[in-house]
Amino acid sequence: MSEKKQALKKDFEKELKRLEEIVALLEKGDSPLDESIKLFEEGIEKASDMKKNLEESKRKIEIISKKSGLFTTEKFGDDEI
Repeated sequence: MSEKKQALKKDFEKELKRLEEIVALLEKGDSPLDESIKLFEEGIEKASDMKKNLEESKRKIEIISKKSGLFTTEKFGDDEI
């Protein structure tokens, strides 16, 4: 695995861990309202960034698959997941 891919994986895993920490803190319910709002905002931003990262990775995989000619992709609806 290239250094760039390893760094992206590490960053994604770091962001996921932080998001899990935020969820745990919010579920615990001990934080003051202002802090809870800041945590919620941070969590939303991280989730959005992670979603973009996953969508970009998916597009890259589809492009590589199509270029190779070895694989085909199929679209599916949300109800098929």
